[in-house]
Amino acid sequence: MDDEGNELILPKIEQIPSDFFRKGDSVRAVVLRVEMVNGTPKIILSRTSPIFLERLFEQEVPEVFDGLITIKKIVREPGERAKVAVESYDDRIDPVGACVGMKGSRIHGIVRELKNENIDVINYTNNISLYITRSLSPAKISSIKLDDDTKRASVYMKPDQVSLAIGKGGHNIRLAGKLTGFEIDVYRDSDEAEEDVDLDEFSDEIESWIIDELKGIGCDTAKSVLDLGVEDLVKRTDLEEETIKEVMRILRSEFE
Repeated sequence: MDDEGNELILPKIEQIPSDFFRKGDSVRAVVLRVEMVNGTPKIILSRTSPIFLERLFEQEVPEVFDGLITIKKIVREPGERAKVAVESYDDRIDPVGACVGMKGSRIHGIVRELKNENIDVINYTNNISLYITRSLSPAKISSIKLDDDTKRASVYMKPDQVSLAIGKGGHNIRLAGKLTGFEIDVYRDSDEAEEDVDLDEFSDEIESWIIDELKGIGCDTAKSVLDLGVEDLVKRTDLEEETIKEVMRILRSEFE
């Protein structure tokens, strides 16, 4: 209840999935809407609305509050990931740098409030190709083909960038699509078939402790492991010969 006896409600659907409140806790939220029930206002709050994230930016970033930096669009999957497109009207101000702050000082407070939601701050641009490229960060793109009629974008990248572009649970590519308004299809670069592949790409086939063991001797990619051979790997790691042979089989299959 507020000071005037009006009821404020924060429904479960408007809470971040990992939110947990005890009686007496201080809760930050945004007013989503006001409903009149028998002449009495019922105020609905939200912590999942993009507007809540926008208000947090206004609190943490003076340039946003003062209007020197404009938030063009926010898309969120609450508690997981958010993408924020920003634009500066002053050439001397780097909008992304100002929003993130020195060593992430400004954005840390927002991330904590949102239960460690990953926040990507992106420089807004009218150049759609560049906008899509930025929105798929941290993945690096080789080339992009746009179909303005169907609002589809075909994005080509090296094999080791594909999982980065898609992101955990597909959050990254889904949000990039919502931010840019384009349906994004990701393809492995056909010219890059013989490119190396990051070991982390094999995490569904090779146990993480084995990958860590290989990384420990400086092997971060499939080819760096294959180049060493079984004998070398037996000497340099604590892995069994059978395990190494199985790893080699999995890695080779990627290039066949």
